[in-house]
Amino acid sequence: MGKRLQNLKKLIDKGKSYSINEAISIVKKTSTAKFDETIEAHIKLGINLKNNNSQSIRGLIVLPHSINKQIKIAVCTKGEKQRDAQLSGADFVGFENLIDSIINGKIDFDVLIATPDIMKDLSKVANILGPRRLMPNVKSGTITFDLSTTIKELKLGRIEYKNDSYGIIHIAIGKASFQDYQLVENVRYFIHNVIKSSTTNNYLKSIYLSSTMGPSILVNSKL
Repeated sequence: MGKRLQNLKKLIDKGKSYSINEAISIVKKTSTAKFDETIEAHIKLGINLKNNNSQSIRGLIVLPHSINKQIKIAVCTKGEKQRDAQLSGADFVGFENLIDSIINGKIDFDVLIATPDIMKDLSKVANILGPRRLMPNVKSGTITFDLSTTIKELKLGRIEYKNDSYGIIHIAIGKASFQDYQLVENVRYFIHNVIKSSTTNNYLKSIYLSSTMGPSILVNSKL
């Protein structure tokens, strides 16, 4: 792996920042693993995290070109909302029976959506769902009465992003098998989405692109 990375790094001028188009072209050339590598964007933000994380950034986004992971969505709700969830394309819909299935270890879904009125009942399985990052929460948009919109966006590939403790946002923006223009559009769309949340004059400190197993490439932040 060391020699492989050294060879790939020769394709990159470390003293240069590349345009998005150039960076995408290079990152695809460095995606030489035997699987379809994920292309990632890493954005360092000019935010102050010492002030009780008051400038922390997080959001939900549907990229123009989804990674197309076929996710299974479960909805925990009751009454007429169960019918709404079924008509909207949820893979599993239930209330007490769904909670019982979770207690018995049957968790055959990737995302769990819940309506606010059943959260008290769902709390009994929080210790099971929490460690798996499946417990619905407001910030991820998975506690809602608007089941139709939420299910549709998740099926289209909606993802959540937030900065880490170093003020960096890491996000998958596609696969090495994507066309160049798809990756370029995804990167631009995401960056502009982040810029909308700007509260400082020096918001984007740096932008890097990389593949799962490849070196990072500095992108010119002047879009």
